[in-house]
Amino acid sequence: MKVAAVQMVSGADRDNNLEQAAKLLAQAARAGAEVAVLPEYFCLMGNQDADKLSICESLGSGPIQDFLSSQAKALGMWIVGGTLPLQSSTPERVFNSTLVFDPAGVCVCRYDKIHLFRFDNGRERYDESRVLVAGSRPASFELPSIDGHRWRVGLSVCYDLRFPELYRAYSSGGADLLLVPSAFTHVTGAAHWELLLRTRAIENLSFVVAAAQGGTHSNGRRTWGQSLLIDPWGKILAEKAQEAGVALADLDPSLVQKFREQMPALDHRTM
Repeated sequence: MKVAAVQMVSGADRDNNLEQAAKLLAQAARAGAEVAVLPEYFCLMGNQDADKLSICESLGSGPIQDFLSSQAKALGMWIVGGTLPLQSSTPERVFNSTLVFDPAGVCVCRYDKIHLFRFDNGRERYDESRVLVAGSRPASFELPSIDGHRWRVGLSVCYDLRFPELYRAYSSGGADLLLVPSAFTHVTGAAHWELLLRTRAIENLSFVVAAAQGGTHSNGRRTWGQSLLIDPWGKILAEKAQEAGVALADLDPSLVQKFREQMPALDHRTM
């Protein structure tokens, strides 16, 4: 199954971001991708955190969801919609949510980011809890590929990557593909991004696809980029270092079985 990790450098204009995403999704489709994964905040990297509130949508209604649905249907492709802000019951705070659309344009899965990022090194300061509500449960879905394999896909977002128990829960539930749409800061990405992604692949003997924001945004923020597709042995299959573009790779499901038989670490767990 050919999968595309779509890398973007989103700005503060929602409609412009959607236009850029459409071009990159079309590029992925032309290259034969069955699945395209957009990055976290593909629809908006605002000038301030509260800008998310101005474009938040209720589940099932809104221009961002309409865009994802129509693109999936028009391109005949699975689209994992990075993240977009969805309404919550908490005033002035939203969920940071991944929505998955099948090739018929139907939303088949929702995941709300569980772990909220907080970072302060004296120069950069982030605290997602100021405008986000944390999700409370993992989410996975089944994806039947053209080659006949039925993938079990586990969803996560960005900072979730630092919490291995989430991915272990997915692999224990049969997941063989783990997705990580992200907007890693340049500082933390340079230190930990590739290391953490390859570790999640190796320890769960699963494919990992991470679509990232990658560049300097209109708000001055700099994201690390390096969108990656990684096999269950930790080998990098494809990557996009910086700026907008598409990284593509063919994922062979037989590798999951091969490596899990060669090294049945998941069966050897005692805790």
